[in-house]
Amino acid sequence: MMELAGKGLDLERDGYIAVADLLTAQEVAWYLECYGEILSGEIEAGQWRSDLGSGEPLKQAGVENITQVMWPSELIPELLTSPAHVRALEIVRQLLGDDMAFDFDMLIDKAPGTETPTPFHQDMAYWIDLPDRRALSCWLALDEATLDNGCMWFAPGSHRLPLRKHRWHGKSGGALECDGSEAECVCVPLKPGSCTFHNGGVVHYSRGNSTAGHRRALIINFRPEAMIRLERERGFDHGKTRNVRENRT
Repeated sequence: MMELAGKGLDLERDGYIAVADLLTAQEVAWYLECYGEILSGEIEAGQWRSDLGSGEPLKQAGVENITQVMWPSELIPELLTSPAHVRALEIVRQLLGDDMAFDFDMLIDKAPGTETPTPFHQDMAYWIDLPDRRALSCWLALDEATLDNGCMWFAPGSHRLPLRKHRWHGKSGGALECDGSEAECVCVPLKPGSCTFHNGGVVHYSRGNSTAGHRRALIINFRPEAMIRLERERGFDHGKTRNVRENRT
């Protein structure tokens, strides 16, 4: 089991933590093979694939600004029992309790030279309100995540303040955004196989990819089993049955 000394206090204070080397280089290579099958269209993602950056004009013809594929574990079921999901859940249960469980996952790719930022937002703005708000998202780098290709930026402590007002970014509403700035944030570059865990209320964003390489990431979300059941009872499944983004603010 991974050593998390002091990480729980950091998470409570800042709303996020970084964890090095969740995956080995060999394991990262396997995940990249899976991504290649989905991104190339060899595995058809259908309604689960969208452009998170569709609020801005396409930077390159025929290339999504920010490729998002919801529920990659539905397309490749082996993901659910593979190292990222298993180890991330172990960490989340250490941090938030043994009742934490897998809720949903997504694939994000910022293709070379697309230069489309992910706007400042809080994940909770996309979710229904629940009586138990414990939730953590694991953001796992499969390529090196840098300032130039879109590493994560977090606003420490913002999860302890009221949810900010959100609006649709751009004309076509590909993503939600709230007011925010890099000045209030800390950037978190990551090596491939390393990750962050962040609270659903922490403000975060990433720059666009101005490099010649991809910036691919796997995001895995966890919350209490009882809250997952309540979500599903209320018809909310994070795009599993319909890929419609919602804003509850």
